[in-house]
Amino acid sequence: MLKISNFSKSYDQKHKACDDISLEIEPGDIYGFIGHNGAGKTTLLRSIAGILDFEAGEILIDGHSIKSDPLAAKKVLAYIPDNPDVYESLTGIQYLNFIADVFQVDLEKRQLDIEKYATMFEIATVLNNPIASYSHGMKQKVVLIGALIHDPKVIILDEPFVGLDPKASYLLKEVFHDMCQKGALIFFSTHILEVAEKLCNKVAIIKQGKLIASGFTADITKDESLENIFIELN
Repeated sequence: MLKISNFSKSYDQKHKACDDISLEIEPGDIYGFIGHNGAGKTTLLRSIAGILDFEAGEILIDGHSIKSDPLAAKKVLAYIPDNPDVYESLTGIQYLNFIADVFQVDLEKRQLDIEKYATMFEIATVLNNPIASYSHGMKQKVVLIGALIHDPKVIILDEPFVGLDPKASYLLKEVFHDMCQKGALIFFSTHILEVAEKLCNKVAIIKQGKLIASGFTADITKDESLENIFIELN
């Protein structure tokens, strides 16, 4: 479903932010991506989403190249950045309808899903308010809802739990499990190693642009915690 082959990206043509990364993420995977600040996590995620161009390698999403067939690739993709930059002049419901229009979600389905997720994340009462009036956490929730309402097969998230309250974090994990049971895949970066260890069936560790470990979480950790493994490898 998501295949990254020999991916490299440089911003200055001298130093590689990501260096020859290859990774396959399959339907049903909740795949954690961990590394220090500046290790290359966001660079890879933004490249998968088609925001950044890259000079080497290939990224296939549901068999479609993000470089040569970006429209087909993005139709099945949702990307949630670490900072929820939203059109602040819109209301929450206007933003969600805009996203639903982009992905051609029919009216009945969008209404049901918006109501479902807005109630779940406790922002239904503010959807008619301008996004400019939202807190960081509320903006993050409306971006999450926008990502979920078109039923993406591939969900890419950069630090999705930062800024969410404990209840919303718990609910998001439940949504992750539900979507993966239906055949989606989730690839997300996180600094919260305990979350990655408990939530993810697979993890990848990046250091200075190079992938230094990847695979089933249980195989990587064995009898140690993910935190100990991460510190040892870094």
